[in-house]
Formats: sequence, structure tokens, C-alpha cells
Amino acid sequence: MDNNDKIQIFEDKKIRTAWNEETEEWYFSVVDVVGVLTDSPNPATYWRVLKKRLKDEGNETVTNCNGLKMTAADGKKRMTDVADTEQLLRIIQSIPSPKAEPFKMWLAQVGRERIEETIDPELTINRALETYLKKGYTREWINQRLQAIQVRKELTDEWDAHGVQKGIEYAILTDEITKAWSGMKTREYKNLKGLTKENLRDNMSTLELVLNMLAEATATELSKTTNPKSFQENVEVAKKGGSIAGDTRKAIEKSSGRPVITSQNATELNKVVTDLIEGIAEDTDEDK
Repeated sequence: MDNNDKIQIFEDKKIRTAWNEETEEWYFSVVDVVGVLTDSPNPATYWRVLKKRLKDEGNETVTNCNGLKMTAADGKKRMTDVADTEQLLRIIQSIPSPKAEPFKMWLAQVGRERIEETIDPELTINRALETYLKKGYTREWINQRLQAIQVRKELTDEWDAHGVQKGIEYAILTDEITKAWSGMKTREYKNLKGLTKENLRDNMSTLELVLNMLAEATATELSKTTNPKSFQENVEVAKKGGSIAGDTRKAIEKSSGRPVITSQNATELNKVVTDLIEGIAEDTDEDK
């Protein structure tokens, strides 16, 4: 099961999902769906009661629900009941809600979009662009962020080719790159920005993104030319790639007299842009 932390949005509400490549099927967190449909202050309790009732009635749908580890609100991975589209539709029938029909249409849309993206990957990029625009990011930042995704993919492909394992080894190498260019490990960087489970790159300034891309792109190129054989050799490549970007950061800071690394997160960065735009609009009005 892949992408267990993939978030889908229904009426501004987050629903955790996972995509199964083998069966080409989405799995949805049942608790999240219950929360959306019922607006219950405690959807976990609502689902627990409903689940028991359905089991007592001999409902096989509930019995066949799988459990997956998904990221909870506190950032920790916990086992969560999930259901595929067919199972979820049957569960929805047992929940009186005016949102049931719109939600069924949303389920069909989510499934269709995944199939379309498999056929035409460019659609994934276009939808990411739309999502970032809705969140208030500038087009300049979005262009850099989408490029950063490609750079990261090229790096992880290189890691895969050299036997680096997803999970802990990915995290170690990422920490080495981040520390080498920024002076902080990933967790320290996120703490500086006041983040918990949020994506660090989504909370970087344009310049931070560019330097992070430089570090990862350089690590990719060095890996291709040095062909590391062991994990420790991959670590050394990660450090060198990050250090080159780190030297660039220091040169920028020396010339500008200002630190490149900012504690501002996405909310604060977007507010700066909004205030700037509003300020320009006010000046224009005063000139009329």
C-alpha cells in the first residue's frame, strides 16, 4: 500500500487516503469520512458505535475493513480503519447525512482523477498547481516548488538505484543534505518554523527552496559520477552535495547581510505577499 499520508479534500475537510498500486484502488480513513458526514465532535466514537451495530447486524462490509497505519493529528502513525470505495459506499448508507450524495459524487471524482493521472501524469502537476494557488502561494513560488518535486524525484531514483532503503535511510540522507546546506537537521528546521507534521518544503521561501534544490540536484549528480557502493558512501555524497549549496548560502548571506534561513512558515510568508498586494492596491487607489 503506497502513499498512506495522501490527503484528499472534501468541502475543505481533510480525508487521509492510501493508493494500492496492485489493485488500483483508493482506501479511505473511515473515521475521517464519518467526521465529514456527521460533523460529530468525536467521529472516532461515532464510528466505534456504528461499527459495533453493523457487526451485530451481520454486516460483512465492516468485517472486511482493513487497518492501515496513518498519520494522526498529533503527527504519530496509528492503525486506522480504512475502506475501499465499494465498502465506503455501503457504510455511508448507514449514516444519515445530507452530505451523503455529494460525497458519493466526490468519491467517483477522486477515482476518475487517479485513473486520468496514470494515463497523463501532466494532470498531476496541473492539479498541484491549482491546489497551491488556492492556498495563496505566488506563481513564482509554485514554479519553484513543482521543480523541487522533480529534483527530489531524481534524487530518490538515484538512491533506489544504489540500494538505499525507503524510510529510515531516506530520512538519514535527507538530514545530512539539509544539515550541510542549512546548518540544521530536518527536525530542527521544522522546529524553527513552528511545524509538526507539515511538509517543510511547503513552508520554505523561494530562496530556501532554490538552495534545497541545488543541494539535492548536486547530490544526484555526484552520485551519478562517483557511483557509491555502500550506504556510508551515499552519506558522504549527500554531505558533499549539501555542502556545495551551503557554501552558496553563506556567500549570499555575506553579500546581502541577511540570513537566508527564515523562521516564517507558509501562513506567514503568504500573509507578507497578501499585505504587499493590498498595499499596492491602496496606493493605486490613492493616486486616482
